[in-house]
Amino acid sequence: MLHDLPVGRALRRFRRLNGVKQGHLAELLTVSQATVSRWESGAQAPDEVHRQRITALIAARADHRGDAVLKRLVESSTLSVHLVCDATHRLLAASPVRAATWNIDLGTYLDTSLWRFASPEIAAAEDGLADSGWFERPYQRTCFRTGANGSAEVPVQPGLLQWETIPLSDGRIGRLATTLGSLDGVDA
Repeated sequence: MLHDLPVGRALRRFRRLNGVKQGHLAELLTVSQATVSRWESGAQAPDEVHRQRITALIAARADHRGDAVLKRLVESSTLSVHLVCDATHRLLAASPVRAATWNIDLGTYLDTSLWRFASPEIAAAEDGLADSGWFERPYQRTCFRTGANGSAEVPVQPGLLQWETIPLSDGRIGRLATTLGSLDGVDA
């Protein structure tokens, strides 16, 4: 099922990627720092006007420096995660945990589409994205169960997979793909 990424999480990610303090962000949005803090923690959701302003601000601020920080965050993550171009599925970065499950030289696969390794469940989830509005808003999130893909090179194990989108500096959208757990260790 498709879910919008909570704006607080997106806002916190934007601040971290761009080195913006809560106080400065509060000034830009004409709210208090406490309000920004409540949004980021999920204790309070912004109204629709502020949500639209936040989305516009976040999408307008992606830059090369931010992409480099995002890439470093993925490459140093302790989660099983990788970043691809949302439109082309080209690999942009992978965590050591994710790379350890692949039987490839990661360097040779950077900037190469991983689509050929999609499981049937991943392909089905991808097929439903356009109708869901996935490509029309900058921050999206969906979770779904996937089965194995049968690949020895880039194996996909059965489990819960989460996709999240994030704008990149050149106007493309990146997709973070995170394995949240195996089917045996995940609640239904």
